[in-house]
Amino acid sequence: MQKNVQRHLQAQMERWLFKGKILILYGARQVGKTTLSKAILEPFGDDGLYLNCEIQSVQSALSVREPLALQRFLGNKKLVVLDEAQYVPGIGETLKLLADTFPTIQIIAIGSSSFELANRSAEPLTGRALTFELYPLSYTELGQVFNTAERRAHLDFVLRYGLYPDIAFAPEEDARTLLDNLSSRYLYKDVLEFENLKRADVLLRLLQLLALQVGQLVSYHELANALKISNPTVERYIDLLEKAFVVFRLPPFSRNLRSEIGKKNKIFFYDTGIRNSIIQQYQPMDLRTDKGALWENFLVAERLKRLQALGWRPNRYFWRTHEQVEIDYVEECEGQLNAFEFKWQDKASRVPTAFANAYPNSTFEVVHQDNFESFIGG
Repeated sequence: MQKNVQRHLQAQMERWLFKGKILILYGARQVGKTTLSKAILEPFGDDGLYLNCEIQSVQSALSVREPLALQRFLGNKKLVVLDEAQYVPGIGETLKLLADTFPTIQIIAIGSSSFELANRSAEPLTGRALTFELYPLSYTELGQVFNTAERRAHLDFVLRYGLYPDIAFAPEEDARTLLDNLSSRYLYKDVLEFENLKRADVLLRLLQLLALQVGQLVSYHELANALKISNPTVERYIDLLEKAFVVFRLPPFSRNLRSEIGKKNKIFFYDTGIRNSIIQQYQPMDLRTDKGALWENFLVAERLKRLQALGWRPNRYFWRTHEQVEIDYVEECEGQLNAFEFKWQDKASRVPTAFANAYPNSTFEVVHQDNFESFIGG
């Protein structure tokens, strides 16, 4: 069951209302985009309008690029939400017409994947739109429902089942069913439809391989060989999975040392529950052999949500040498490097000498179960 959680992104979007920009909201399916848009819409009462663009009559009305016809359809509304806007033919031109002809109407357009709506709207909306991305719930947002002790007790569940809104507060026996249904039926629908992919099995196998390699360097060549497809096809599929908000890449940091890894990425999942569902591994943390990788994925994804909530945009990397000396996570902002090592248990760990010598003004911190809230904004 869902709880009433106010998303951190709501305040950021509300700050940009009625400033001459169309607001575009992206995010994976069932991540809470409709709920968020309706929360923004609620204070406007009769001055707000929610439209589901999957409905044929809505698509037809918005496809008519004639100002008077659009005005009659929208009425005298101040705020209009277009959900699943990518289903409207020529949505980019329609949004451009609305922005240019009715600048006092605030439009929020929602798409379940960035490639669908972006490809249909990017060029016409140049300079006219701001984009926002909604992720699964954050560990910090759970603080609206749980106190500190309760949330910490919920950590094992979060690591196993993730933070999709329908799942984060569900009983454990329901969480697995909901999660498996989401990961098998809905989450990849956009990728399969967009590319008209005939080999859904290849996409699933790719996801399984990526799930098993969380925290490791990813070789597109090795993936291509395992799947018996080409390197460019692997790259294309991973790019589409990124744009559908299933996975994201973390690049290597490489500046000073010849021995630094400079090409291969790490690939993480936006939600640890989705990752576990793909490989059907739901064991409690104390029984897992992959707890280090799962903990790393959780922290990198939660840090991403934290940075979004703060409005910070540092460069994000990992660091590794050919001698396999590594640091899990590095942020670079205005020339300052902050390095972090992730440990499930609180164990002593020192900054690698090669990194300290190459980047003497950097900081280094170990993130573990006893202090992770400060890293992710708990």
